[in-house]
Parts: sequence; C-alpha cells; structure tokens
Amino acid sequence: QLQASGGGLVQPGGSLRLSCVASGFTFKNYALAWFRRVPGKEREPVSCISVIDGTTYHSSSVKGRFTTSSVNARNTVYLQMNSLKPEDTAIYYCAATPIINFASYGCSPIHYWGQGTQVTVSS
Repeated sequence: QLQASGGGLVQPGGSLRLSCVASGFTFKNYALAWFRRVPGKEREPVSCISVIDGTTYHSSSVKGRFTTSSVNARNTVYLQMNSLKPEDTAIYYCAATPIINFASYGCSPIHYWGQGTQVTVSS
C-alpha cells in the first residue's frame, strides 16, 4: 500500500513537499516513483528513486526544481517541489516497482500505485 499526502494550493514560485508512506512490501527492495496527471492528458513520470542507494531520476520538466529523497527507516519517500509553476498543477501519484526496474531514465513497469494527491499552482 502507498499513501501519498502533502498536496494543496500554492502560488507560483512557491514550494510543497509530498510524502509517500509504503507498507506491505520490503521497502529496500523497491524503487519508488512519482507520476502526475492532468485531466485529459496522459500520466507522466516525474521522478524515481532507488531507495537502497539514493540514486534518482527526474524528468526534464522538473529537473533542478524538484528533489526526491527517502527515509528508509520510515518507509517514506518525499518529493520536494520548489519554484512551482502553473503547469505543475496535476494529481500526483506515488508508485513502486522492484528495484531491478530502476534506470537512469526512469522506472517501469510499475507494480503498485498509490492514491493521488492534488497539487494546484495558482495565484
């Protein structure tokens, strides 16, 4: 099970931190990912982290603004989002895949999906 939280309304240029708490599987054997979806568009990958060594992938649209980290003792992954833009508005989903599926260009296929959390960037 993956439980995401931390979404909300923020002004352009602001920051938010999303959290994802995992349960029901061995955390260190997985890579955790964030995806987002805008209504009417396909879901897109945002980031992925290999929790065993902290290696990350971030999409070009968020690189330099978003940071992904994990606290393995808490089975938790974070998505720190800075310099937010209106185009970052979306439902953000936490996901997990066996660590063998982690690559420098992303994580696929996904085995577990969490529920989404809404992020709205607007003045």
